[in-house]
Amino acid sequence: MSVNTDLNNSMIKQHERTRAQESSNAIERMYITMRHLFNRGFYKPMGVSGETLREALLVLRPEIYGSIAEEKAELEGLLYVIDRLPHGIEECRFINLTSDEGYKDSHFEAIIPPKRRRNCYRIDDEQMNIEITRGRSEIYDILTHLTFLFVESHKISKRVIIDENGATTRDWQKLEKAVLSKKKLTQKEREIAITHTANILGRTFKELSNVYGAFALQNKPERLLHIVYWLGKLAIDEVVNNNKRTVTFSPVLRERLGHHIHGEIWANTIKDTLKKHKLLDRPIHIISANLHSVMNTLFAPVALKAECAKTEIFKIYEALSNSNNKALRNKVTQKALQQGMIFIEDTSGTNIDVQIFDTSKIDLTKTDLNLPKPNKDAEAPVLFVMDYAFGEQAYETIDELLKPFREGDTKTHLNVESISIMGKAGILEGGKGDIMIPSAHIFEGTADNYPFKNELNKADLEGEGVAVYEGSMITVLGTSLQNKDILKFFFNSTWNVIGLEMEGAHYQKAIQAASKVRSSINPNVKVRYAYYASDNPLETGSTLASGGLGTSGVKPTYLITRKILQQIFN
Repeated sequence: MSVNTDLNNSMIKQHERTRAQESSNAIERMYITMRHLFNRGFYKPMGVSGETLREALLVLRPEIYGSIAEEKAELEGLLYVIDRLPHGIEECRFINLTSDEGYKDSHFEAIIPPKRRRNCYRIDDEQMNIEITRGRSEIYDILTHLTFLFVESHKISKRVIIDENGATTRDWQKLEKAVLSKKKLTQKEREIAITHTANILGRTFKELSNVYGAFALQNKPERLLHIVYWLGKLAIDEVVNNNKRTVTFSPVLRERLGHHIHGEIWANTIKDTLKKHKLLDRPIHIISANLHSVMNTLFAPVALKAECAKTEIFKIYEALSNSNNKALRNKVTQKALQQGMIFIEDTSGTNIDVQIFDTSKIDLTKTDLNLPKPNKDAEAPVLFVMDYAFGEQAYETIDELLKPFREGDTKTHLNVESISIMGKAGILEGGKGDIMIPSAHIFEGTADNYPFKNELNKADLEGEGVAVYEGSMITVLGTSLQNKDILKFFFNSTWNVIGLEMEGAHYQKAIQAASKVRSSINPNVKVRYAYYASDNPLETGSTLASGGLGTSGVKPTYLITRKILQQIFN
């Protein structure tokens, strides 16, 4: 009996390993293909040139894209993707990825997707231009989302075309009538349209009704119907008339990519600002995080003294995280600006805004961080807080920032004492809102690994009602490409992997290059990494497509922020 059990367990492990290997190979094929297509300059996603991408995505079956390999439409994945692509992209046959080529100074109105900070421009009825200013990771992200979108569109066409001449089903004709109608739909007309659309998507009326509101915009309540119609219409045109959708990469983008053009402009603006305010020679602590937690931690106890007297500080943080509490947030911002905060709004195209805090202008004894009185003889540190980078952009920005400041023949090395990285990540054990403390970053798809001494440890953050995990983190090529098989393999392997994110290895590569190879910063610079879990991709219903963190992200965010600041000032 035990022999059979061992044999069965061995077979299960072998199957898991095989699926993990298949998934790993599929990811590798996707990235090699995407780089090849970029160098080629154009491709047709549903043609021969896009076949490898489609096949790899269907083999991979990422958790975010749910039922992509099934006949029925994937609704949560569709919402996730649509929120990260420009409004109206489903209507466009030509999608052009460009560099920053001057469209912001034209009559074209920038379209910014709700969940991705990138400028997009609708050139005409058929063409959408998407500006790429954050490096290869952004291209991978867009191409993956487009592949999913077009695969879903062909599912629609298969269900509605009934002969080779392009005749369509009654369901399709009814959907078309509802979408092209100029008048506002009544409740009855909407529910009739949802019924026909549910048949087209292979979903139930209830399933479609449940997600209908999530797709709606203020001025487009019937947006889901429009998305399904236009995805299907262009797919039908591809199948019947061979009018293939095309993705192109502008010559300027192909020429500029990888040259740190935006990162260099960004870093030079920051160094110029530090020089202007006589902060260039002071001890600098770099923090990559959101643009609210450091400011709120330092200034909420002073700006909101009355409110803080009535309730615990984490309730105040929750209130400040609520977008409806603008008056409360403005109080803290104003206090920060009065006491030396410098805000640098990005104009380089990196989409990374910056806050600089001159701590000589802050009375640190008025915070609730239990800090010792500052040493009068020591130079007050400068806190440099940068918004989140995106994938490989982390290397570009930090690599440029850590280079010496040049003025003519004069070279000034930045006195960087510590670099702290805080962000969201997927967790493999535990749930949303838990904390991960990495001891190394492993770069997916390569043998590259970056062990380091993390100044933060598990004991620093335990005992606060939030679960804390310690171990290795995988830096993935794209969070939307992960599936359970490959993640289970990492989780159960000797790598001791606790989570996945997109920037860690890129940050550490830049830090090691600056400190150990170029010697442009202190070789013993202190590093801190901590992440809070935005999702658990191994748990059904807890993937990124299942929605945001809500208030469950507030406590871990501020626990990490407070500990980073306490270590800096101690």
